[in-house]
Amino acid sequence: MAAEKATRSRSAKPAKGGDAAQPAAATGVAAAFTRDERLDAYRQMLLIRRFEEKAGQLYGMGHIGGFCHLYIGQEAVVVGMQMAQQPGDQVITAYRDHGHTIATGMELKSVMAELTGRRNGCSQGKGGSMHMFAPDKGFYGGHGIVGATAPLGAGIAFANKYRGNDRVCVAYFGDGAANQGQVYEAFNMAELWKLPVVFIVENNKYAMGTSIERASSTTNLSQRGLSFAIPGEHVDGMDVEQVRAAGSRAIQFAREGKGPTILEMMTYRYRGHSMSDPAKYRTREEVQHMRETHDPIEMIRARLLGDGVSEDDLKAIDRKVRDEVNAAADFALSDPEPDASQLTTEVLI
Repeated sequence: MAAEKATRSRSAKPAKGGDAAQPAAATGVAAAFTRDERLDAYRQMLLIRRFEEKAGQLYGMGHIGGFCHLYIGQEAVVVGMQMAQQPGDQVITAYRDHGHTIATGMELKSVMAELTGRRNGCSQGKGGSMHMFAPDKGFYGGHGIVGATAPLGAGIAFANKYRGNDRVCVAYFGDGAANQGQVYEAFNMAELWKLPVVFIVENNKYAMGTSIERASSTTNLSQRGLSFAIPGEHVDGMDVEQVRAAGSRAIQFAREGKGPTILEMMTYRYRGHSMSDPAKYRTREEVQHMRETHDPIEMIRARLLGDGVSEDDLKAIDRKVRDEVNAAADFALSDPEPDASQLTTEVLI
């Protein structure tokens, strides 16, 4: 379950050389969040949540076409990892990418304009929900090919090593993609060449609509790299503080030239796989239980109240976030569509 605490996987031996190397700080106690860090995490997660709620609304009204995969429920993963990264580090992810674009600092207006297919979208309105891109923010795209982000992320990490910089690439993919062959090829090369990459498995338990128990012969995905001597960690991906702690260890490990780590983030999406998915493969009671007992935003909110932050202060943050999201939506709906002359620009034909 997503409530499991972060623990280092040590139950199996890798195929070569004894135990896999472990991130240096794996057994240490991570620094607790300060009050300001909790406030920042709360605002970032709330911004993603409210943005996605608005995106779902616009999709229902017909303003967003094609596929639309919402990140509601999984916000702690990308926010916690982004807090662990340094300027210059890179991010690459799959098609559930709206939260990643926002966490990397892309303008809300450009993201919403892209969702609605408008001229000032981050991909000029031609990429849509699944194909955002902003290398100036260190964001190397949402990608629709399942499992593609593992080899692409390893490639970005190879470029970092070749250039001799100290950047680390964080490559996200889901539990369904963890069974793809190209993922294991990437694991092998990343460890063989000690590439500075952190592989994030966002395990929301259902891939598209099949539970992990029905799709994977082994369900502890943090151990999928053991045959390559890649260390793995099982992380409570609903707790932003646990995510940052694990992410900091793995990124430091990679930055020191020790190679990749696999972080399995146990998380949960509240909506269907996409807006067209009624999610009948799970019960309403299951979703409600997660919302009530392990919501990432409510968890950090409770800690802020314990820090002495008032309810009024938290409501003020929510109001400001809603205003930002509404302004982005208004901008997107008033932005013109791309001109027909732009149909084949930036496209290989």
